Amino acid sequence: MNSRLKIFISFFLLSIYIISIGQERDVKVNINWDNERHAWSSFWIAHPTESPFEYGVYLFRKSFSLSEVPDKLTIYVSADNRYRLFVNEKEVSMGPARGSFMYWRYETIDISKYLKEGNNIIAAEVFNLGEHIPDAQFSRRTAFILQAEVPDENMLNTGKTEWKVIRDRAYHVRPVTGKMVDKYYVAGPCDSIVGEKYLWNWNTLDFNDDSWQISKRVSMGAGRGYMHGKEWLLVPRNIPQLEQEIVRFDKVARTSLTNIEMGFIKGNTPLIIPANTKCKILLDIGKLTVGYPEILLSKGGGSKLVVVYSEAMYNADGTKGNRNIIEGKVIKGYSDIFMPEGGVNKLYRPIWQRTFRYVQLEIETGNEELIVNDYYGVQTIYPLKENASFNSNNPLLGQIWKTGWLTARLCAGETYVDCPYYEQLQYIGDTRIQSLISLYVSGDDRLMRNALEQINNSRIPDGLTMGRAPSAIPQIAPPFSLYWVDMVHDYYMHRTDDEFIKQFLPGIQSVLGWFERRIDDNNMVGGLDWFNFSDWTTGFMVGAPAGVDTSNSALLSLNFVYALERASELFGYFDFEYEASKYKNMANDIRKAVYINCFNEEKGLLKDTPYEESYSQHTNIFGILTNTFPKKIEKEVMKRIMIEQELIQTTIYYKFYLFRAMQKSGMAELYINQLDPWKEMLDKGLTTWEEGDYDERSDCHAWGAHPNYDMLATICGILPASPGFKTVLIKPAMGDLKFIEGKIPHPYGVIKVKLTKYKKNGVKGEVELPENITGKFIWNRTEIELTGGKQEIIILSDWNNYKTNDNK
Repeated sequence: MNSRLKIFISFFLLSIYIISIGQERDVKVNINWDNERHAWSSFWIAHPTESPFEYGVYLFRKSFSLSEVPDKLTIYVSADNRYRLFVNEKEVSMGPARGSFMYWRYETIDISKYLKEGNNIIAAEVFNLGEHIPDAQFSRRTAFILQAEVPDENMLNTGKTEWKVIRDRAYHVRPVTGKMVDKYYVAGPCDSIVGEKYLWNWNTLDFNDDSWQISKRVSMGAGRGYMHGKEWLLVPRNIPQLEQEIVRFDKVARTSLTNIEMGFIKGNTPLIIPANTKCKILLDIGKLTVGYPEILLSKGGGSKLVVVYSEAMYNADGTKGNRNIIEGKVIKGYSDIFMPEGGVNKLYRPIWQRTFRYVQLEIETGNEELIVNDYYGVQTIYPLKENASFNSNNPLLGQIWKTGWLTARLCAGETYVDCPYYEQLQYIGDTRIQSLISLYVSGDDRLMRNALEQINNSRIPDGLTMGRAPSAIPQIAPPFSLYWVDMVHDYYMHRTDDEFIKQFLPGIQSVLGWFERRIDDNNMVGGLDWFNFSDWTTGFMVGAPAGVDTSNSALLSLNFVYALERASELFGYFDFEYEASKYKNMANDIRKAVYINCFNEEKGLLKDTPYEESYSQHTNIFGILTNTFPKKIEKEVMKRIMIEQELIQTTIYYKFYLFRAMQKSGMAELYINQLDPWKEMLDKGLTTWEEGDYDERSDCHAWGAHPNYDMLATICGILPASPGFKTVLIKPAMGDLKFIEGKIPHPYGVIKVKLTKYKKNGVKGEVELPENITGKFIWNRTEIELTGGKQEIIILSDWNNYKTNDNK
């Protein structure tokens, strides 16, 4: 190498080093906010002396002056773990939306409407739950970052201008113990708040912050793709802010007070608890709620309030029974503690959300009376809108629809969650079902897109995704990785978005490659690592079917076939013919191997493994879904699946796949007869669907809400007939219903179906499609071509009224 070239390289490397050092300090960096590969002009900041890794609540403040209010002032803000941001006392943002270190979200907010001429204040409450952090929450250390689009970056940018900070000593961690909830719990701790130490009015302009310290720089802000390693790689929030709505308690269900003013739960009259009194007040909000309970207190110096939150009341034996009945029952659940300091109209609320139907206030006053001025919940959930509807002559279906929609809503926050009380984790098995409900009932696909990306980003080096994402605690469930492949295909069938879908093809290859490497000499999937959960049913070992660990599982092999078929279609769509052909051929080979090794001709069913006499609905359902059975016996197999009780039975979760098999085999007319578990839950007073009929754990579990999808996709029969929902299949399955009416949001408008049984086997009514959308209506063996707009449907019992295809 000549000397000139050596000098050039040395100078070039030195220049890069100097630039990088400058970026870490005060060198101005031009930011392209349309590109994630950038360095921010602001820095992460933190308290200068407190431990950044332990539990703590921190308050940040920045005052500034404006000669005039700008038409627009955009800020970018994030924190670890979380923040609430206030501008001139108004809450303007809560976040960040949950992500991971490689995809740490920041919010973009125009704060101009909250500003005024003269002096202004921006304030942030930031908390870190330390070792008690929820499983769904990643964390490096306590930190906060804010950057503003203003000419003078020293006006607001953290790390470029002085932000003051203090630790809020009023907050103390209250870990959730097994004694409190008696179940697996990973959703974070509760709080103990000492009113005397709370810095009331800390976010107001006039608050005296002279005793606060100047925050210190922690790390430069940087977007994903930045040239150097950073603790948080920032990407924009891709979902809207959560919806917040005040919800009020229905009634005082029980109290030890003799004279209680009921008006306090409606905000009309205060409740006065005399000095030196112990009492309990049980409140019922009427239906399950997720959010932030807020209590407004006056006086009560020396008092103590223990606030217990529960989904239901418990019998002495630990069962819940009818959720509406409280006689002889006790409350059990996690709890906050509030200790008022004696002021006037002081607001207490937990720093993280709570889930509850019942709340018990356990109050002990000191030498001063306590006044409860108001108590209510602020329901805080993803802003899904109910843009679909379903109606029929059966009122039970209306109740199921209403309960399912509340379940789906409460299990949707900054991610989908399996259950809001115990875990708050985005498990893929739940999420596939939740996504379809969102598409059909709301039409909002943003949370589904977010889930697809987060799951894709969770992949581990050997190819699988996490079973749940985001999750700071690794948990691998290989069948769920396959369901993620199915989810990508679901999106492909319902939305036209080629670039978004195409990004997942490498991840699909890696997932399928993991299973491909585990095909053994039987040409079935062999023994598998990790947690091969399929269903929490009696007969499966900790949720996993026979054969998954040591031999061959027919169910897991067919799950693989199901995903291979969908992957083949996806790769073919994008003209990757080699992969499309490979996956199709692999699916055929495994399908044949399962039939040869596991089909019992005498029983007419597939065994769960070639080596054991174990039979489940699950394996045979996927036999139907993957065309493993010869077409001529498919319907007979489906009948056996539904009536033979010696089979290992599906729970309410896996009935989603049972209903898919019924639909495929032409037996969807029997769907309504399968809804007894949901009727039983309604009879037990549930306002959301419980996790399953196998125990009494979560009273709100998203996967049980799939009837909201099936009322539209099965009873009304509305399905995409081609990718992107560009053509429509409407094949109603009314069963014994006399009348149905349904509508769903479609990417190009609305699809409506309104039908009444007509004569013996006929139907009449109308179908409406968006303009430029075509489709097909099928009733028995009659087919009608559909076009955009409204069209009348009249089919008599005589099939010759319309052109028919007897092969259908």
